[in-house]
Amino acid sequence: MKNILIFGGTGQLGVSLCRRLSKDYTLTILTRNAHQKAYRLKTSANAGYLSIVEGSIFDENKIRNLIRKAEIVINLVGVLDEKNTTNSFKNIHSKFPYFISKICSEYKIEQFVHVSALGIEKAIDSNYAKTKIEGEIAVRENFPKATIIKPSIIFSVSDQLTTRFMTLLSLLPIFPLYYGGRTKFSPIHVTDVAELIFYVISNQLISKKIEAIGPEVFTFKEIIQILLKCMNKKRILLPMPLPIAKLSALFFQLFRNPLLTLDQLRLLNPKYPNIKSDGGKTNFDIGCPSKLFFEETVKTYSYNWRAGGQFSIIKDDK
Repeated sequence: MKNILIFGGTGQLGVSLCRRLSKDYTLTILTRNAHQKAYRLKTSANAGYLSIVEGSIFDENKIRNLIRKAEIVINLVGVLDEKNTTNSFKNIHSKFPYFISKICSEYKIEQFVHVSALGIEKAIDSNYAKTKIEGEIAVRENFPKATIIKPSIIFSVSDQLTTRFMTLLSLLPIFPLYYGGRTKFSPIHVTDVAELIFYVISNQLISKKIEAIGPEVFTFKEIIQILLKCMNKKRILLPMPLPIAKLSALFFQLFRNPLLTLDQLRLLNPKYPNIKSDGGKTNFDIGCPSKLFFEETVKTYSYNWRAGGQFSIIKDDK
């Protein structure tokens, strides 16, 4: 049975991927804090199929030893905001993919799967986007057989998207819409992304760039409206002028877990739609379509933000 080494396996995608892959492969996951993360991971994988190793992604000796023992390597490592100079966009999105793809090439790993992001090619004013692109280029140069997966926004009951917005919508009578809420997204459920990665590995797809999208396209405003509908709540959705939006982002990014950063605000520009690109190849094109729809899936866990919880009644607009 092949061994798969996963970097960044403790996030929402990593946990879902463990559930999917541990049926057919043995897994090794590197984490900075095994005591904090091990329980959730071990309960997500089949017994005996998962090894958790504690260490830093910047420990070259440990990384080399782990890659040397693997047949397949998956990189899920990414950050949405820069916590410090060590966990910077440059280090995480550019230098780390360069580092591990080079080692994978040295040890002649069978497959290397790198998860990047969708809709970043034109966002030259975003450090997040620029470093993600740099990482993709480094991976392709070091390991030409690598498959790069570029998801749109990923949602699930444990995400930082729908759950955070529903929490804010529960508290705020007025919700700001940046750029008028016109930015387009094609949200994909975490299990559909995990299924895509399994499909790529099991079918030994190499040298591909695959855009991972859901079956629907929504504007940011429509996403918020769907969340409100699932919550049985009404809120005033107020377009926010860009100068005020920038000031609010500058303030929010001072928080330890910022609601919004200036770099994230730039990515919300409608000029950078988070949907299938012109000429791009998606999971649908390779025979692995997404199966979960946004609204009906969010409804299955939105009761946590409704009065009455799971016993509340969702009003039918029809």
